[in-house]
Amino acid sequence: MSLTGTAFFAALAAATACAVLATLLLWSRVPGPAPARWLARVLLIGLCQVTAICVVAAWINTSYGLYASWDDLLGRAGGAGPVAMPGPPPERARFLRGDAGMRQTYVRGPRSALSGQVMVWTPPQYDEPRFRRTPFPVVMLLHGIPGSPQSWLDQGHMPADFAKLLRAGTTHPFILAVPVINPGGLDTDCADIPGHKIATWLSTDVPDVIRHHFRTAKGPRSWGLLGISTGGYCAAKLPLQYPRVFGAGAALDPDPLNGAQGALTDPGLRERNSPTWLVAHTKPTGTDVGLFLATSRQDRSSPPSLIEQFEQAAAGSGVRLRTMLAPEGGHNYHTWISMYPAAFAWLSEELAGPEGLPPGGPPPGGTAPGSEPPGDEPEADADAEAPDSGASGP
Repeated sequence: MSLTGTAFFAALAAATACAVLATLLLWSRVPGPAPARWLARVLLIGLCQVTAICVVAAWINTSYGLYASWDDLLGRAGGAGPVAMPGPPPERARFLRGDAGMRQTYVRGPRSALSGQVMVWTPPQYDEPRFRRTPFPVVMLLHGIPGSPQSWLDQGHMPADFAKLLRAGTTHPFILAVPVINPGGLDTDCADIPGHKIATWLSTDVPDVIRHHFRTAKGPRSWGLLGISTGGYCAAKLPLQYPRVFGAGAALDPDPLNGAQGALTDPGLRERNSPTWLVAHTKPTGTDVGLFLATSRQDRSSPPSLIEQFEQAAAGSGVRLRTMLAPEGGHNYHTWISMYPAAFAWLSEELAGPEGLPPGGPPPGGTAPGSEPPGDEPEADADAEAPDSGASGP
């Protein structure tokens, strides 16, 4: 039974109701001497309290995405070190239908030698006959830690909330790709370290498998990132390290951008991997990267002062920067969901949409301006070559 599933929460709620009912029914019927009766009643009260606390804890965990699974809660992944089963190479990966219209696979990246889950959702326009040859831009969603790709569905309300923005015409019809950002269970702040090249996994292997199986548009102006918490930290730094892959990154409540609380143990490597250090050392000539940084005044995990520090470091870098400061909201999915409209609207400004489609796509039954009537040829996957990965991380 999933830790964040509805069935588990319902079972806890039912257990709480049964405990309260049992207390009411047995309160005056407990046999034995007075001390034994009082002890039994105290145990009944304790049972009610324990079950009620479990219900509240499960609700908080599901709402805030603190622990994604039982293994995550019990710390089982840390006992024997990060272990991941090897998956097939990108060309042999099979995308199976999953929840909420997602297609998912488990793949091994040839460049990083890492294996992990990748989920993909395509907009409605992708499957329409008149767009069978149209390539689509991609936004990769990066989850937080603790968290997993499934967190975007369970707590992040994806892709349903994005579909609402799409129907409202406020965003391009992006392909959404959701990779695991810590394959094998090891968090490196999306950096390449010996034996665990997560930056390579996210910048090369994941885009390669998506290009191989879906019609994706070419070039960095067709590939963006949107991340939350640790994923937001990665969404801010990867476009700076790999500008030939990603043209834009939106970071919602990112971890401290100066790397002060990063996962890397080497202080020098942690600093050189931080978005603040990277943007300060970005040359203005030839830079074509945009970043969107958002936080709230109440978020102690992502204080506004660190975004202001990043702004100062980015001055003269050539990086297009937009910031958003929400008046309230903590470090949780409720805050991040409220930032979706601004983030996706900005991504639609920075990234090119599918040729011939306005934001949101054509109305049902309509024809996009400049589009041609559908032909009889079968649909074919894009065979675009992977763009250069650009300068690698430190």
